[in-house]
Amino acid sequence: MRLLSWNIQWGRGADGRVDLQRTANAIRAAGELDVICLQEVACNFAGLAGGACEDELAFFAAAFPDYTPVFAAALDVPDGGGARALFGNLLLSRLAVGQVFRHMLPAPADPGVNSMQRVCVEAVLSGARGPLRVLSSHLEYYSQRQRRAQVAALRDLQREACAQAAAGPAVPMAGSTSSFAQRPRPASAILCGDFNFEPEADEYALLQTPFADRVPGWRDAWAVRHPQRPHAPSVGLHGAEWPARAYCCDYFFVSADLAPRVTMVEVLAATAASDHQPVVLELMD
Repeated sequence: MRLLSWNIQWGRGADGRVDLQRTANAIRAAGELDVICLQEVACNFAGLAGGACEDELAFFAAAFPDYTPVFAAALDVPDGGGARALFGNLLLSRLAVGQVFRHMLPAPADPGVNSMQRVCVEAVLSGARGPLRVLSSHLEYYSQRQRRAQVAALRDLQREACAQAAAGPAVPMAGSTSSFAQRPRPASAILCGDFNFEPEADEYALLQTPFADRVPGWRDAWAVRHPQRPHAPSVGLHGAEWPARAYCCDYFFVSADLAPRVTMVEVLAATAASDHQPVVLELMD
């Protein structure tokens, strides 16, 4: 099973030019992929540097017709002309998609600090060894207070799903509708995205703090596969206007039960199609 995660900066490359075809070409160059998780995907959103209110949801759905698109908008606002402007995370799956969850992440007030609403999209997918969850997120950049709250929320999502999986299916109620049908939401999960923290940050350690109740916690796939190697940088490689130095803030985390199945995790450093680099994870089937 191969997955790619990438903050595409709405298709804007290090050269400042928005070119969605270039973005799609870079994704295809990564090889065969079962799941593609993109952050900073826009639809009809004015004011994005280099953009022209592109419908990026339609573009990627057409560019990858063999994949089921699942979108979660962090921002869903009026466009000023009677329509809506959307900005968020897009998950494309070649695996069968079960139940989908769209989680608005917490944004506690942090006076005087810039911030924007953030979201996590979660989909239950049919893997070779059974269902598993894939979550794609993008955490707050400026506000550490909000970022820490969002990390806590991602931990809570894992705890919640594991409790549901452990409880098993409920006895159907007489006369209940299909909306009450029991659907898989397994403990096994992959969490990816732009987390806006470095490996040395408190938030990195907080996300991976073991649970006290035997819940399989989050493990950094890079550290699992490369325990003696520093994280390869995922930003600052190609002269984009941001950031001023190279470092890592894009990750794959896996639930602890999946850690033995991690066979590869790699930052694709060659492309300059965004201010971030794609990250690819491979799990043994």
